Amino acid sequence: MSPELLMGNHAIAAGAIRAGVGVVTGYPGTPSSEILETVVKRNPGDIYAEWSVNEKVALEVAAGAAYAGVRSMVTMKQVGLNVASDPLMSLAYIGVKGGMVVVVADDPGPISSQTEQDTRTFAGYARLPVFDPVSPEEAFEMIQDAFELSERLGTPVLFRPTTRVCHGYAPIEVGTRTREPGAGTFEKDSRWVIFPRLSYTSHKAIEERLPVLAGELSSYRFNVVEEVRGGTLEHDPARAVTRGIATGGVTYAYARESLSVLRADCRVLKVGTPHPFPADLAERFLGGIDEVLVLEELDPVIERELLMLAAERRVPVTILGKRSGHVGRAGENTVESVTAAIAALLGIDAPAAPTCSGAPEPPARPPVLCAGCPHRASFYAVKRAMRGKKAVFSGDIGCYTLGNAAPLEMVDTCLCMGAGVTIAQGLERAEPDATHFAFIGDSTFFHSGIPGVVNAVYNGTDIVLVVLDNSTTAMTGHQTHPGLGRTAQGEVAEKIAIAPVLQALGVRHIESCDPMQLAEAEAAVNRAVEAGGVSAIIFESPCIAVTAPGPMYAVDQELCTDCQVCIQRLGCPAIVRSGGVVSIDTTLCYGCSICAQVCPTGAIGVAR
Repeated sequence: MSPELLMGNHAIAAGAIRAGVGVVTGYPGTPSSEILETVVKRNPGDIYAEWSVNEKVALEVAAGAAYAGVRSMVTMKQVGLNVASDPLMSLAYIGVKGGMVVVVADDPGPISSQTEQDTRTFAGYARLPVFDPVSPEEAFEMIQDAFELSERLGTPVLFRPTTRVCHGYAPIEVGTRTREPGAGTFEKDSRWVIFPRLSYTSHKAIEERLPVLAGELSSYRFNVVEEVRGGTLEHDPARAVTRGIATGGVTYAYARESLSVLRADCRVLKVGTPHPFPADLAERFLGGIDEVLVLEELDPVIERELLMLAAERRVPVTILGKRSGHVGRAGENTVESVTAAIAALLGIDAPAAPTCSGAPEPPARPPVLCAGCPHRASFYAVKRAMRGKKAVFSGDIGCYTLGNAAPLEMVDTCLCMGAGVTIAQGLERAEPDATHFAFIGDSTFFHSGIPGVVNAVYNGTDIVLVVLDNSTTAMTGHQTHPGLGRTAQGEVAEKIAIAPVLQALGVRHIESCDPMQLAEAEAAVNRAVEAGGVSAIIFESPCIAVTAPGPMYAVDQELCTDCQVCIQRLGCPAIVRSGGVVSIDTTLCYGCSICAQVCPTGAIGVAR
């Protein structure tokens, strides 16, 4: 069988299918989204997959399947683990029958996330095993090992790829399934009902299991010690080494490349299972070493383990890393940063980074709302309605977070999924003389917005809820959600409309409108503000990625006075000014017509 060129997320999905996964759940979040989508695309027909309403729900659905002996997988990004942490902490005590792997994609940088939190640290907190793959090839193999370990121990297992592993590509021979999913059978037993006494005995068992498992993992195929001489793995006993590199994840690949470039002599510890830490292997690694440099993303997890190990087992060695200040404490690693750190350890000069002589610096490209994005119109309608009035605009997680940029400047706060609705309530209690708006997307509304609305209605808080309904989960790749009437597997489903949900929750004033009709949208905002209490506007207009473009617009140069109102008020990337002339880039224009509605001279219209 010839190998396939697979993205890391594709490889994880293929490995899970090969391992016999039967139920896959998740909530989309970069860099993890493609995993579940790939399961759907490669589904042999006997795997159930769903986009759950949020990560907590996803984990609980997967846990139910695992209770019945079916192998299950949950996918999310690192901040999604915060949402799923409540059931996961208890599930660590309850355990599972079928193998259950929780894939949490971390985002060093961060490239597209609110935080740089490290799932390896969470694994230690939850007392759960965690796998940390180096590459797509290793992720494909490791995910299968994770299912085996989970099922053998009867515990959920964490799997932590990072962005560069998730989105890197490699040739992989997928092969055929080694196990069929099959149907499950739930066996009634008191073990599935968590009580304090059960938790106490389970906690003791977990603590007793961890050191035993750590010993086993010292022989795991992806935990290894390598002797590098002159940058290669050829071992020459005559060339003893006194310095070592401890690393894991994609940083191991950077370290190996750096050692090759530097032609260095070094011992390398590659850690594939940061928790429980393979202490016996690490002790062998430290033998005869004077100094160790720890290279990892993000927390000093391996570094802390080595420091404790050296202290407990009285190994005389100096351990350097993030805690000692020898490696940066934040951000992702690169080949260049790793090479510089290793060169400093070995006391040799790092090669200069290659440069393109005379090449200009690339232009700054801050993220902006797409040309034609309905969120731009929604924000502008609210902004125009609130001119000269005191208002605060609480935002949320999604494309619409980009509404914070000039010239819109319509997102004053952004914390986490669903927080716009509740932050607005706290602000209203502190500053009741302002009008408080809470912006939230359609997918985020179902994810975690509903409890906040319940809280506002129950406690009688005056806020204006603005639901930006663009008919998709846009920022993470246009996945489905409960308001669309179809599932992740493409099946027709019950469509849950937002307006009736709000009505059932007790919101008295609810109005839906098209934000592309600016005058009508502005009037709707004014009515919602005047209504008082909890009022809601649902701006309904599809994302440009899920609908056909309208007619292109153009600027009539004879009517244009170069007032630049269209540029200064909207910030649409399709509207450009060059050589004193304002024009519309037809390769970007999506025909939303908003610029034509704000032009004071009528110079913008449908292109002829």
